Amino acid sequence: MSELEALYDAVNVCQDCGLCKTRTRAVPGIGPANAEIMFVGEGPGYHEDQKGEPFVGAAGKFLDEMLASVGLTRAGVYITNVLKCRPPNNRDPLPDEVDACRKYLTRQIELIRPKLIVTLGRFSLAWFFPKDAISRTHGQLRRLGDQHYMHLYHPAAALHAGNLRQTSLADFAKIPAALTKVREYESRPPEQISSPGRDLVAVSAGRDASPDPAEQMRLF
Repeated sequence: MSELEALYDAVNVCQDCGLCKTRTRAVPGIGPANAEIMFVGEGPGYHEDQKGEPFVGAAGKFLDEMLASVGLTRAGVYITNVLKCRPPNNRDPLPDEVDACRKYLTRQIELIRPKLIVTLGRFSLAWFFPKDAISRTHGQLRRLGDQHYMHLYHPAAALHAGNLRQTSLADFAKIPAALTKVREYESRPPEQISSPGRDLVAVSAGRDASPDPAEQMRLF
């Protein structure tokens, strides 16, 4: 059994928060263990809770559509959520639930070591950058330490707010260029790589990232 499979087993029997009492099935994640891109959503919905797989409902269909639009497939990326069990009635995650699940997502990142983490929605963004707003950071490439991130609106938000659909598609279209940029960055000699810190990169020309000096973020 691989370490990732062992982690899935731990998620499936987890009783560290009250969601274990209301779930049908836990939803650990899906995708290859060597995926370059990891998508992180909020939590399972009804269909995910029934099947035990992330993003299989309407939002999942839109995610598949966006993946296809940039030449990617579900089989080639890793998909998971901040929460591994469905909150009742799809309500927002509670802080104690997020904290209880934190170890699982942390371990997934450690095991898969994705080149690029794509956060989907505000709760996923807040897991990594608690002080940020998705309206300010969506569609941008960011580096924190040695990990790169892009932030997108959640596919479900685009389905419920028609004006976000084109924004989501436009942001998603930047992923291939972002991944290329990350590969180029990682191929640089160590002496050419800046010291660890909070770095933000606007993938699209002309976007103002408006970094907060208090967060020690800088453009590179």
